[in-house]
Amino acid sequence: MKIETARLIVRAFETADLAVIHGILEQTFNDGVALSERAAWLHWSQLNDEWFPRMHQTPYGDRAIVLKATGEVIGVVGYVPVHAPFDQIPELRGADEVSGYYMTEVGLFWVIEPQHQRQGYASEVARAMIDYAFTELRLQRIIAMTEYDNLASQAVMRKAGMTLTRNPQPEAPWLQVVGVRENDTLRGKDEH
Repeated sequence: MKIETARLIVRAFETADLAVIHGILEQTFNDGVALSERAAWLHWSQLNDEWFPRMHQTPYGDRAIVLKATGEVIGVVGYVPVHAPFDQIPELRGADEVSGYYMTEVGLFWVIEPQHQRQGYASEVARAMIDYAFTELRLQRIIAMTEYDNLASQAVMRKAGMTLTRNPQPEAPWLQVVGVRENDTLRGKDEH
């Protein structure tokens, strides 16, 4: 899977991307993941990019965000399976009451290297990934999640056309703000 926008290319990871991707993720998450562990993750991501399409499945996994002008890798983006109690969110609930069941949604994940933030790259790549998910993969909807205080991520969600909703539960340690975008590109086409 390769996606191009006006300024960016989304492509599969290359083995040579390891050091820069490791640096970007470490700066963002400060998670202390060893380079050898990150190499295993990178290899897994490369296998996802190869095998999910062969199985005609959602191409889960992360990919490199590359500046077209320079070829520089500036971030990570991907589709991720998100398994959570989404019916805590009224807009995603199928019934009137919270069931306590978990559901799996297709989530959108992105990270931009700090020195390249606030230049519109995250919004540009999020819109491109959503367009691809709707037109090529024919997904019904896509979600993104963030914390109450991550206003930058919430702004990206809005610019990507997502409707934001806050979890009304008093204790929402990780399912705090959810951006939802429904696929309306198919509406009307099947009705005619």
